[in-house]
Amino acid sequence: MRIVFDARFTRTDQHDGISRYGASLMEAVARHTDVRMLISDERQLALLPRLPWTKINSPLSPAELFVSRHVNRLGADVVVCPMQTMGSWGRRYPLILTLHDLIYYQNPTPPGFLPPPVRLLWRLYHLAYWPQRLLLNRADVVATISETTRGLMERHRLTRRPVRMVSNAPQPGTVPRDASRLPEKSLLYMGSFMPYKNVETIVRAMDKLPGYTLHLLSRISPARRSELEALCADRSRVVFHNGVTDAEYDALLRRATALVSLSKAEGYGLPIIESMAAGTPVIAADTPIFREVSGGAAVLVDPDSPDAFARAVGSLSDPDRWREAARAGLARAAAYDWEASAGQLLDAAAEASRLFAARTPKTTARRNGIRKNS
Repeated sequence: MRIVFDARFTRTDQHDGISRYGASLMEAVARHTDVRMLISDERQLALLPRLPWTKINSPLSPAELFVSRHVNRLGADVVVCPMQTMGSWGRRYPLILTLHDLIYYQNPTPPGFLPPPVRLLWRLYHLAYWPQRLLLNRADVVATISETTRGLMERHRLTRRPVRMVSNAPQPGTVPRDASRLPEKSLLYMGSFMPYKNVETIVRAMDKLPGYTLHLLSRISPARRSELEALCADRSRVVFHNGVTDAEYDALLRRATALVSLSKAEGYGLPIIESMAAGTPVIAADTPIFREVSGGAAVLVDPDSPDAFARAVGSLSDPDRWREAARAGLARAAAYDWEASAGQLLDAAAEASRLFAARTPKTTARRNGIRKNS
């Protein structure tokens, strides 16, 4: 089976969640079948596995409406996109689109890296569910990364297509930290600073945690930094890194008491499971997605309570409790694996191929060069 992956959502500087998801999934699937990547910028190759690739238009370009003209020539048995926005008009191949979450229906502020016209369309798009239905129903199969998101999709009747799990996972080969060495009194937050991420509650709690330092790792605007600094009496105990390398992130993670996230909306929460795989306990918001992903291994708290968060941090000051939480996280992280995700994707690809063939006359399939799965 030849699978063409849309890798045009890969970052050019450092992975975000969707970028890492796509790159990791491609690498795992390529161990089992023929994979070709679609890119829009050759700088993306630095963060992608070494696989055959074809350069086409940006997914944010008006030319996206006609992207199938390029993809039809590649002889794909199935095309997989890690987003739901890939153009499909005139396609002659089975298509899998991916929906990670429904965050922006309740939190409509678009990501800041998008161009202004796209941000406007983003806001309009999330005013109602029918545009999402139009996008997803263009696929043969829809993929998602969590049961929580799948449940929301069913509740809002977002698609008539089969919805299949293709799970996220930590990076393979992660070596757990030495649990015999007690952690530093430091807390790590890895994520954006958009309002729904609820970083404010974590910062407010720092006045209740003498001796602890909070490391905020992601890039942040000066205005947003000032807003958060104003919430803590001792600003020296809140460190803004404004971006870290993977190596710096790993080093900080292996010294910290816990990785923390009180986000009120996530599709998965990759830093949570990455932290567990490294043997670092997690303190997270008591929400459906974090209950699902952590499987009982995280310390879950009321996301609106700085006091509850501070008590959770204090509970990990007990060495035995800290080691217990670390062991539970390691066991939970082992349940997620990119090889298993690759198997899920290959099953979804076979299903998409069958459904597409059932809707496509045999003569058209032969003319378009659609091959039998192998």
